[in-house]
Amino acid sequence: MDDLFADRALRNRSLSRDDVAALVGSPQHVVDCELEALDLSGFDLTDWQFERCNLRRADFSKAISEGTHWRSCRGPFASFSGSQLDGAKFTSSDFNNADFRRSSLANATFHGCKLTGADLADARGMDIGFEESLLINAKLNGHVFRGRTLKRVDFSQADLRNCDFRSTIFEECQLRETLVAGARFAGADLRAADLGGLRLSDASTFRGAIISRDQAGQLLAEFGLQVL
Repeated sequence: MDDLFADRALRNRSLSRDDVAALVGSPQHVVDCELEALDLSGFDLTDWQFERCNLRRADFSKAISEGTHWRSCRGPFASFSGSQLDGAKFTSSDFNNADFRRSSLANATFHGCKLTGADLADARGMDIGFEESLLINAKLNGHVFRGRTLKRVDFSQADLRNCDFRSTIFEECQLRETLVAGARFAGADLRAADLGGLRLSDASTFRGAIISRDQAGQLLAEFGLQVL
């Protein structure tokens, strides 16, 4: 754990907007605090750390949150719309149905997070990292994953339209029943991915991708074809 601010951490407090406003300007370590439905829009929270905090429906829209670390937080339905989250780290946290639309996420990472139903449409930034995270039914259309390695990410039923997965390696990932129209998979290694539910109309989207013989047989069976 990062202990840079541990000597002056805020602990076990129910914070108001005025409380946070008084601390803006210097990084803070916020631990086990209550911020449910709190309006923190527009604040400069650069390098703040939030640990085990309740962020349900909290509003961080248009906040400057570069270099922040969110660890073991509960933030379903939180809003980060239009916020600057470059270099942010999200670890072991619940951000189901959170709103990241139009946010900047360059070099941001999500590890061990729940992002079911999260909306990342029009989020900007290269090298966004996802590992061991749930992105079931999430909106990720247009994201660039080119050349990255994705480990144990569940994209089931996610909107992946127009995403760039060229040369991406999928390790134990789920791609069941995803929306992939316009996505690019040339050179992608899908041998360790679950492709169940792939529609025949989407098959051409995977042109140039690498799959195993077993996967090929399973896909042909799903398309109603018999291999003799």
